[in-house]
Order: sequence, then C-alpha cells, then structure tokens
Amino acid sequence: MSRTRTERLVNLVICLLSTRRFLTAAQIAATVPGYEHDPADPRDHEAFQRKFERDKAELRELGVPLETGTASIFDQEPGYRIAQREYALPDILLEPDEAAAVGIAARLWQHAGLAAAASSGLAKLRAAGVEVDPQATLGVEPVVTVDPAFGPLTVAARERRAVTFRYRVPEVDEPSARRLEPWGVVCWRGRWYVVGHDRDRDAARCFRLSRIVGDVRAVGRPGAFAPPADPDLIKHVARSSGPIARNGRATVTVRPGRAAGLRRMAEEILAGPDGDRLTISYGDPEWLAARIAGYGADARADGPPELRDAVIQQLKDLAVRHDRSVAAVAE
Repeated sequence: MSRTRTERLVNLVICLLSTRRFLTAAQIAATVPGYEHDPADPRDHEAFQRKFERDKAELRELGVPLETGTASIFDQEPGYRIAQREYALPDILLEPDEAAAVGIAARLWQHAGLAAAASSGLAKLRAAGVEVDPQATLGVEPVVTVDPAFGPLTVAARERRAVTFRYRVPEVDEPSARRLEPWGVVCWRGRWYVVGHDRDRDAARCFRLSRIVGDVRAVGRPGAFAPPADPDLIKHVARSSGPIARNGRATVTVRPGRAAGLRRMAEEILAGPDGDRLTISYGDPEWLAARIAGYGADARADGPPELRDAVIQQLKDLAVRHDRSVAAVAE
C-alpha cells in the first residue's frame, strides 16, 4: 500500500470516528484530505467514487466496523460512520501467572530470531494497560535451539524470494548445493523444515533446517514466484518424512537433578559415580543430539558413536555461531 493511500485511509478512519452522525460521500470528500475533486466534472467525480469504494472495501477487510445509514428519514443519500463501541479495543486482563507466561514466550521469540515481533506484541499489550515483565518466570526457563537458517528462510518465504544453501544428506559426506523457492517453515515432531519448490529437481521438496550447512543466501528479486494456494506444509513434511523408527539406543550421562527433559525420555535411569546414566531409544541421531547439546555441561553422550559425533557437530556449530555474534558486536 502506498504512503498516500495509507494516509488517506488513516484520515478517513479519524473522520468517521469523530462523528456520531452518518456522513455522505460528498461530505467526506469535502473533509478528508486525498479526496479532493471537482464534482461538476463527470470523469473526476467517477474517479473519486472508484477510489472511495476501494477504500471502503479495504477498511472492511482490515476489520474496521464501517456502518452505513442515514441521519434522518428525509436523507436520500446513505452516509457512513464508525461506531466507537465496536472499534475500541476491549480491556485485556491477565493474571500474574498469565503475564509471566507471556514474558517467557517473548524471551523465547527473542532467541528464535523473532525479536521484532516479540517487541511489537509487548508494545501493544502495554498500550492496552497490561505491563508484562520479560524477565518473569514460572519456575521454568525456555530451552531454545533454533537453527540459524530459520530467520533467513522465513524472511525469504515472506518476500517470495528464492534462496540457495548447502545441504547435508546423512548417507553422503559432502553437502550439495540446493536452489529453492521457499513456501514456508514449519515444525514437525520437534524438528524445523522448509518446504518449497526445488528448482533443480522441478518438484516440491522439504529440507530439515538442522542439515543446512553454512549460510542461506537469497537470490533474485522479491516476488519472483507464487506459492500454491493454501499449501498444507505439515502434510507435505509428514508424507516426506514417513514414520520414525526408533532403532537406536543411546547412553547419556546427566548431572544429578539436571536435564529433566532427557530424563522424561529415558527408558532406564541408573545412578553412577559421575552422574545418572540414561538409556534412551531414538530414531534420529541429529534430533537427539540437539537436545543433549542444549543442556550444555549437564549432559554427555556416551554412545553410540553416531550420536557422539552428532553432539560434537552441534557444539561446533554453536561455537561458530557464538564467534560470529561476538565479531558482529565488536564491529
């Protein structure tokens, strides 16, 4: 939407909120900046009517309760107004525990690369008189392991812009280059995927974000492609992933009283001299490795080797990301 049209719509809303009586189109044209025209000129007046009809439709699509009626039975032309009781935001009442939950969600969004959205949501709540403390807790802390590809891919999907990246397949040592028109990013069974049109294979494909190596680079112009109408991304990922076979058995050592999430997954817990030893069945070593790495020094993968290697790779990736963040702050 152009700046001129945005200003005109804002002025129209202010005008219609400021009156209790219905205003005719002629009265609105004489009051609202942006509707100036010569009523005696048929072409000019027709252009105003088309513009006004488009603006009315736009306001209704935005959810503005635009009313149509007449000020009296003697009026021949219908008028317009916005009822303040329908337009006003109702009171938002949050209990202390609910406000704390919002604060935790805001902190999680900050870590997930959605800081702007989190800040906007908190600003709207404060404008409504609700004060939320982002540092408040409910005795829990958000554990966030969002892949670095999450932010660039969600932006590219929103802008309808193609991307390139290197992707590692478990059966192949070297990652391969991929060119994708992303339709969206979704979470399925605790893992993040991007779904879109693979340009090289000319077919719909999904890619797990944890297997993307290096940076995601946007190519071409925004709006370069049109995704399918209402694509079911979750269904596509579920069909491509298939059922998860839990054939692996992992041995993980955790510190006493720590790593509650891993303990819930364990089939067996045995106390040991250097911590509790957990036995966990798994189907995807990368998925389990991400959970173990998320607990830092509180958890250690003892075996099998494929799981240890996956945890080491996760920690290396975290170290690289940390070095980049420090370098960016230093600049």
